[in-house]
Amino acid sequence: MKIEIWSDVVCPFCYIGKRKLEKALDKFPYKSQVEIEWKSFQLNPDQVTDPSLNSLEYLSKSKGWSMPQTLQITEQVVDMAKSEGLEFNMEQTVVANTKNSHRLIHFAKASGKGAVMKERLLNAYFTQGENVDDFETLQKLGTEVGLNAGDIKEMLESNKYHEEVEKDIYESRLIGVQGVPFFVLDRKFGISGAQADQVFDQTLEKAWGDFIKENPELQFVQGSDENTCEIDGDC
Repeated sequence: MKIEIWSDVVCPFCYIGKRKLEKALDKFPYKSQVEIEWKSFQLNPDQVTDPSLNSLEYLSKSKGWSMPQTLQITEQVVDMAKSEGLEFNMEQTVVANTKNSHRLIHFAKASGKGAVMKERLLNAYFTQGENVDDFETLQKLGTEVGLNAGDIKEMLESNKYHEEVEKDIYESRLIGVQGVPFFVLDRKFGISGAQADQVFDQTLEKAWGDFIKENPELQFVQGSDENTCEIDGDC
């Protein structure tokens, strides 16, 4: 059974949702028969990379919030992350366009390392404050998961995997993705957002139970706005 996941590297709920799915799979007796495929999605395709800004400053400026307001609003997300064993250092995050990060994930996927590359990029952004649009940084992160530095550099300096990223994004529009993370299980069930643990548990069981049945209708379990990153970068 395949689980396809549309998410962005700079989406906090995508990292939280990833942990929730992993937790559900750890309890799932058929985990070894589940394939995970990461799909590209950009919350803000036109985002200009600016290493001088962190995400808190960007939110404050773009939303017209004071910094105390911004900190209060994001505190809940940081606490959610902490409950999943994640450390979010929002004051260190670098405002960056994620197109090249997604290209790197596709490049890694070709070597069977897409999942570990995805995890490394999320950690680099949210915990370590790395610029996930910087070529040298991406090259370093890629080599850490076992990719060849020279091949990464060659890929980044070319147009390779641009088309694959755009194809993923186009496909997300076809199935009605309006925010991420978005999980599609066996092309029959969908989970929108980083929902409660029981939603992942129950939907995984339903999808598995229906795995061998023909049911083309995609059923959605919608998430709340608080647990989903919306398009346009409002997250």
